[in-house]
Amino acid sequence: MSNADTAQAAVGPTVPPPGALEPVRHPDAPAPGTDLGPHYAHCFGCGDHLPNGLHLQVFAGQGVDVSARFEVTEAHQGAPGLAHGGLLACAFDEALGSVNWLLRVPAVTGRLETDYLRPVPVGSVVHITARCVAVAGRKVYLRAEGRINGPDGELAARAAALFVQVKLTHFTTHGRAAEVETVLADTERHRSLRAFEINP
Repeated sequence: MSNADTAQAAVGPTVPPPGALEPVRHPDAPAPGTDLGPHYAHCFGCGDHLPNGLHLQVFAGQGVDVSARFEVTEAHQGAPGLAHGGLLACAFDEALGSVNWLLRVPAVTGRLETDYLRPVPVGSVVHITARCVAVAGRKVYLRAEGRINGPDGELAARAAALFVQVKLTHFTTHGRAAEVETVLADTERHRSLRAFEINP
């Protein structure tokens, strides 16, 4: 088995295995309708410090789900006048990752699959709904849809993902530790990871 095959086997498919559990919203999860704000000001997906970022706004849902939205700008083009497909995948990744705030366990993307159903023009507002469908050990299984022309508008894309729960040391070991600590300490500006129960 090659290294690529081993890595793929370690992550696994986005379909929950038999025996996976129903997700449970943490009792301390943000209230439904809460604007979750950015988890990091310099995040391309949700941060507010990058002029050409997505500036994705994410809101807690009623269950283990979120709604999100962003406007496709000139800076987000792939083909002339149309959103770049990778940028739409980025928006899904950000929205799906935000669902973990309702489980109160940090997690990182293991696999993301995106289906593109129709072109998304510049100037469109993309409305994303994302939800957790199952949890199996440290693996979190999620689904999302992206619509344009309103939350109930035309279905433009959908995604399935597998996230893997991690400990905070994942970020300090692999990222810039001092900056991670600064972000964790600034709970007024960033979502706080310190409040999570971390038992993966």
